[in-house]
Amino acid sequence: MRDSLIYSKTPYTQGKVKLTIPEPSLILLVGPSGCGKSTFAKKHFKPTEIVSSDHCRALVCDDESNQSASAGAFEILNLIASKRLHAGRLTVIDATNVQPEARKPLLALARKYRVPPCAIVLNISEAICLKRQQARPERTVGPSVVHTQSRNLRRSLLTLGSEGFDHVYIVSTQKEVDAIKIERRPLRRTRS
Repeated sequence: MRDSLIYSKTPYTQGKVKLTIPEPSLILLVGPSGCGKSTFAKKHFKPTEIVSSDHCRALVCDDESNQSASAGAFEILNLIASKRLHAGRLTVIDATNVQPEARKPLLALARKYRVPPCAIVLNISEAICLKRQQARPERTVGPSVVHTQSRNLRRSLLTLGSEGFDHVYIVSTQKEVDAIKIERRPLRRTRS
């Protein structure tokens, strides 16, 4: 098995991928539409810990796939994340996060509230993402959108390690995604 956990200190061994995350922290799920971010989030985190850009779009215009509502949706997403981090709560951002400019304000929030930012990258093949998109007619984006997001993700893989994340975990196959076990470690606060 190739080493797909590029910045992780935890290798894929014996069919298990252990991701250690501090609690609280800000976790950005990163990957193109259809890579399985929402499914992953629901499997590993409490519903209250997940802040979804799709859900925020629905709050704005009753349609989570309406991209014209994205500006308002991300205002809400940032507000919710800010309130959760201020309260010392683990916060998971379920959005594509494939561009540095999308990650930058979230990294700033983590710094503001002095919590470690972590990225969990689902680097699933574009072909699989497209196939999954076709299987969900209620919420789909076009092939050109998935292609652009996949291209942006490939570019991001070159810079994620230098953007200020404390942990960057990258998985590239569904087998690896299925093998993930999240281990939470209480964050030790130092006195200032």
